[in-house]
Amino acid sequence: MNLLKRIATSVILLPLVFVSIQYLPRLGFFCFVQIFILASILEFYDLPRKKKLFPVKTVGVFFALLISAAFYFERFPLQFAVFIGLFFMGAYYLFTIKDIDKLVQFPASIALTFFGVFYLSFTLNHFILLRDEYGSYYIYFILAVIFIGDAGAFLIGKKWGKHKLAPLASPKKSWEGCLAGLVTAMLTGVLAQQLFLSDQMSLWQGIVFAFLVHAVAQMSDPIESLFKRAAGVKDSSSLLPGHGGFLDRIDSLILAVPFFYYFLKYFRINF
Repeated sequence: MNLLKRIATSVILLPLVFVSIQYLPRLGFFCFVQIFILASILEFYDLPRKKKLFPVKTVGVFFALLISAAFYFERFPLQFAVFIGLFFMGAYYLFTIKDIDKLVQFPASIALTFFGVFYLSFTLNHFILLRDEYGSYYIYFILAVIFIGDAGAFLIGKKWGKHKLAPLASPKKSWEGCLAGLVTAMLTGVLAQQLFLSDQMSLWQGIVFAFLVHAVAQMSDPIESLFKRAAGVKDSSSLLPGHGGFLDRIDSLILAVPFFYYFLKYFRINF
């Protein structure tokens, strides 16, 4: 039943993602990305509440949208967005902490609120830069490499995985699955390069990019899992049947997308 739900959700999501990446104007794509970012942030803020820690959702969402605006508007620099966010965050806590209980919770609350913004808004908004500067096909490349690579890791790891990769964060992930994921990602990189980027990326670049991106993705996934394990939950929510929540669906992308963007921008080598 869970597999059927997973397939049904994917059948709905995949066309939406494709249409958004390929056809939406810049503002439409920006709004589409914000849906995933804000939904993930709200799920992230719900996790520590299970342990009696309370990040402030309204402050976090406002700060996240400021960061997003800096990625969209060229004349609104990220440094200014961060300053405004910090200013209003500080003002909020200054004027709302009026008893000892809130004072005790303050350090954890402000730290989690701030971290959630950068962990999700700063990282995932690199989709905007990736599309603006390199085009839609580079997004197809990274999505194919990560998600098909993840499928390879899951299938091989489930059947032959014996050596745990990160036992506390992701007990079911194994080194065997990790290796299978990397191999699957590289094969996918070859296919994606041929289908989408044959004129912009060499075959060897496709292989190397796929390997590096999936290696980062395999680190990004269990980092998100640590937050869920700390909260004592399996999924961040149940909003996406068969997949868990938005945060569960994009966990591999959180570090991989900015890594891919900066690697293309600063470390790309012709070979």
